[in-house]
Amino acid sequence: MYLKKIALFNYKNFSEANFEFDSKINCFVGKNGIGKTNVLDAIYHLSYGKSYFNPLAVQNIKHNEEFFVIDGEFEKDDRKEQIVCSLKKGQKKILKRNGKQYEKFSDHIGFIPLVIISPADRDLIIEGSETRRKFIDSVISQLDPTYLQQLIQYQKIISQRNALLKYFAINHVFENTTLLIYNEQLHGLGHAIFEKRKQFLEDFVPIFNKHHQAITGNEETVQLVYESQLHEKELMTLLEENLAKDRIMHYTTTGIHKDDLSFEIDHHPIKKFGSQGQQKSFLIALKLAQFEFVKKQSRQNPILLFDDIFDKLDETRVGKIIEMVNNDDFGQLFISDTHPERTESVIKSMHQSFKIFNL
Repeated sequence: MYLKKIALFNYKNFSEANFEFDSKINCFVGKNGIGKTNVLDAIYHLSYGKSYFNPLAVQNIKHNEEFFVIDGEFEKDDRKEQIVCSLKKGQKKILKRNGKQYEKFSDHIGFIPLVIISPADRDLIIEGSETRRKFIDSVISQLDPTYLQQLIQYQKIISQRNALLKYFAINHVFENTTLLIYNEQLHGLGHAIFEKRKQFLEDFVPIFNKHHQAITGNEETVQLVYESQLHEKELMTLLEENLAKDRIMHYTTTGIHKDDLSFEIDHHPIKKFGSQGQQKSFLIALKLAQFEFVKKQSRQNPILLFDDIFDKLDETRVGKIIEMVNNDDFGQLFISDTHPERTESVIKSMHQSFKIFNL
């Protein structure tokens, strides 16, 4: 599977742009702010139906314009697949495959497997638990549509339960029957999600460790630790024990929506004890592990986006990463960089077909 070409209309800083890609390596080079990352984000958009960098969809429309369109042509299983994502101000975003509109964006997730590695990934380290949960959910959802639907349903019931708790507080009333129905639904969905997350980490961590050791040369010891209240107690028990707290706070304080993934170096938080280079190596290993995991499960090579791969990495680590992706285990690769000479030198050492786009 690979992306053959893409057309952008009023997307971010592009009024109109067309690119035809090599099936192996494609590089976007140029100064900062010229739009390299925006092209990568457009490709990401075609896979996930949303931007990786800006969750407010309307802000991806070029200034002073009313809409954007991203039109991509893929080759998958020897078939042409056209994916079009568009948005007009004041209307819902539209996602189409071969001219047919998706009723639910979730039906598209996993059809175009893709992994992005970007400086923005640092949010996984510095931001709160929601960012790390989204990473887990994103990987599992690409491979398990049932999981994605369970997650959507769980969030819907959490919202309903929270609304009920607020209603109780505002009206100074309490009625346990409806709350109990929500608790039972959350219990079933929550445990199904918890078990899948737990199994995912059991399968994922060894792959992550392998990639991290390859990047760092076994010089550092790192850990990924799945933190969940459900390790200790069943969700129904937690909901009952925390009812008084929930009524005071007006929202559900316990459940799998509070899970976290602890990033550690030598059993200490990498956020506090890891250098910038160590944090970058950690995140790249995380994403390369995601690539391998998705590849094994889906039996196809995901598209790999490297946004500013050379940022904050020494030449040794860059060399190890390039060595890792310089084989047939990887499919189509997109790279952005500010230094054309550096990019050309690295790419020519990979002995693969390539295209360089000077923006």
